[in-house]
Amino acid sequence: MTPWLTLVGLGEDGAQGLSPAARAALAAAEVVMGPPRHLALLPDTGRAERIDWPVPFADGLPLLLSHRGRPTVALASGDPFWFGAGSVVARALDPGEWRALPGPSVFSLAAARLGWPLESTPCLGLHAGPLSRLRPHLHPGARLLVTLRDGDAVAALLAWLDGAGAQARVTVLEALGGPRERVFDAATGEVPEAPVAAAIKVGAVAAPVPLASGRPDALFAHDGQITKAPMRALTLSALAPRPGERLWDIGSGSGSVAIEWLLSHPTLAATAVERHPARADRIRRNADALGQDRLAVVEGAAPEALADLPRPDAVFVGGGLSGALLSRLSALAPGARLVANAVTLETEALILDRHARMGGELLRVQTARPEPIGRLHGWSAAFPLLQWSVTL
Repeated sequence: MTPWLTLVGLGEDGAQGLSPAARAALAAAEVVMGPPRHLALLPDTGRAERIDWPVPFADGLPLLLSHRGRPTVALASGDPFWFGAGSVVARALDPGEWRALPGPSVFSLAAARLGWPLESTPCLGLHAGPLSRLRPHLHPGARLLVTLRDGDAVAALLAWLDGAGAQARVTVLEALGGPRERVFDAATGEVPEAPVAAAIKVGAVAAPVPLASGRPDALFAHDGQITKAPMRALTLSALAPRPGERLWDIGSGSGSVAIEWLLSHPTLAATAVERHPARADRIRRNADALGQDRLAVVEGAAPEALADLPRPDAVFVGGGLSGALLSRLSALAPGARLVANAVTLETEALILDRHARMGGELLRVQTARPEPIGRLHGWSAAFPLLQWSVTL
């Protein structure tokens, strides 16, 4: 099949920066579709119908597909497949219907201006995402490249970094690769008018997020219903997240287990199921604060709330395991890894009974912390906990 659609990555230098193949695609096109800013960067020869891509972006896909079969060019910024529109368009088409001719990405151009090694510099697309996604990446000496929505977002970025307890130097890179390109320190207060990227060089951070599981309890707002850090580390180890997997965190409480699951790898997904509305709202706030806004939160009681959820690869039940829930999980998620923690005698008895039938691994843990006894100290023990890990 000869592709009818060509995705062309366009830079701020317009037609001058396009490859011969991209120029040829434009010359042969009957339709050229893109955001008004991109269309304005190209001369109007009058040979092709020019169509503004509407806002929101999703509204443009049916319009684009209405030209199926006609030679068409869709314009995107730089590399359409790096935080761009390319993947969204490609999912709507068969492989033989399209081809892509990318240009230099804004991250490549920014790294080239600053002399930063791109392979070791985190790059985040924040033009359509919350600034809180920066949170896990903030540590002393960190260097980050991010795309921003517009010039006003620079001030929002500075305010967010200050609120996050980060001392950082922010460099603004405006209209990279074009005749209006500017690179300047955000502290000057200048407001960019053209699309921008920001380079963040972190000096100090009040509370960096550790890389290992079992992160400090203080990172999570809670009302006492939280899997404490030592047990959380053991729980995440037992859940054993692997790239691309999904977790159900049932009776999520503060969301700490689901959030730490997501922090393990950017391809992971998680759903927190919580029947208390106030806790569900708190879970969302915790996830947003730690840059894990992709956490799905479902308000409802298990097992009823599980019926229409995407099938998981792993399930965590931090409390409240019952025979009915276990039976439902076996039906909904066969082959999934289940980790259940029990502190009550009743739940422990259930686990021991089902372990005898289903197998799996048992781990009994008790932690203790020092507490004052007069002028001295003694060990204050937490309730013993039984952990069961089994494949459903």
